[in-house]
Amino acid sequence: MWGGRFAEGPSAIMREINASIPFDKALWREDIAGSLAHVAMLAKQGIVSEADAETITDGLTQIAEEYERDGVPEDWDLEDIHMTVEARLTEIVGPAAGRLHTARSRNDQVATDFRMWVRSAMQRAVAGIDALLGALVERAQEHADSIMPGFTHLQTAQPVTLGHHLLAYFEMLMRDRSRFADALARMDECPLGSAALAGTGFDLDREMTAEALGFARPTRNSLDAVSDRDFALDYLMAASQCSLHLSRLAEEFIIWASQPFGFVKLPDTLSTGSSIMPQKRNPDAAELVRGHAGRVIGCATSLMVTMKGLPLAYSKDMQDDKPPVFEAAGLLDLSLAAMAGMVADSGFDTARMRKAAEAGHATATDLADWLVRQADIPFREAHHITGAAVKLADEKGVALDGLSIEDLKAIDARIDERVFDALSVDASVAARSSYGGTAPTRVREQVEEARKRLEDK
Repeated sequence: MWGGRFAEGPSAIMREINASIPFDKALWREDIAGSLAHVAMLAKQGIVSEADAETITDGLTQIAEEYERDGVPEDWDLEDIHMTVEARLTEIVGPAAGRLHTARSRNDQVATDFRMWVRSAMQRAVAGIDALLGALVERAQEHADSIMPGFTHLQTAQPVTLGHHLLAYFEMLMRDRSRFADALARMDECPLGSAALAGTGFDLDREMTAEALGFARPTRNSLDAVSDRDFALDYLMAASQCSLHLSRLAEEFIIWASQPFGFVKLPDTLSTGSSIMPQKRNPDAAELVRGHAGRVIGCATSLMVTMKGLPLAYSKDMQDDKPPVFEAAGLLDLSLAAMAGMVADSGFDTARMRKAAEAGHATATDLADWLVRQADIPFREAHHITGAAVKLADEKGVALDGLSIEDLKAIDARIDERVFDALSVDASVAARSSYGGTAPTRVREQVEEARKRLEDK
């Protein structure tokens, strides 16, 4: 391909370090689509003849059928997917194949191919998030009244509903979805026609190729177009944030599925056994989702470090842009599918959740709030009184609502019988009726709002 300039071929080391076909063969569909759009534009502009364009189009169509059927061959002497396709096209149609590369470079070619691949990856991520969002909403509606302990520092804090807890992840994933949607809008420009770095002297119709490849417009600056990998970094940043949320959700299921908690039974399809301990039911899918987050973040770091010091325009370092994106996309797609299945198919032990909520003095704040509202006691004093009540309940081995009125009056005479209306976990969650709160009425409202947001997205 570049033998006209060099007297000797590359050494074995250069051949191996230079070849990207083992991984960039994943771009074959995008490469052929870009070539089809390019040759159609060349013919329309009179840069190549209609006959040559038809011959090239037929050849590219044949190559696509071959690759779909047999896969892409790996010839390291051809370096990459672009030369692999062009070499096969030459075998099929002869010298006319050489006209395909008129007015383009591998620089704008790969920038276009990669951008199209990342666009598809973003669209898959959005679809995967949508599936998980749908599962979260369905389970939240089912468990709008199911009481569980809410935690801070993994210590029982206040009772919440399981529906409210699941909707917290709905909010996180809606933000993740918006990040991918924003990135899709930003990357909606086509580099094809920028050539090596400076544009071309041929009279191209870049709007035509942009439209043919599904972009809103051509890129505005040829130097930026061939050296930009912001779209890939946008994908990795959004994938990293989404993976963090998936990892947190996976960690919840891992904890809840452990015997000391026993809040959830994971589906058989997403669990494994032990080779030595027959009783084990391991949350391997959730653990792998948690582990995948670290790898996705590592992929983002890898590409950021690759790009951080590159001058304009293209440098060969950028050949290493694709492996981290390909890896992250595979991991994210799997993680989203696994968590959607886990949320949809897990069985929640709501009785055990409720018992745990009742056991941890989770209504202590309700006692303090009651003292503020009913006895007009400053909150800091109410907090102190409540602390004494918790201490007494611990000594007696009962929940707060297990203390007698005599016990409570001995702590503070201003407490009366009405306090018991506030000390049950049911009363506690019902009282948390501020907008965004855990009260079942609010959870049901948020479920309906969530459904509308999914319909309107």
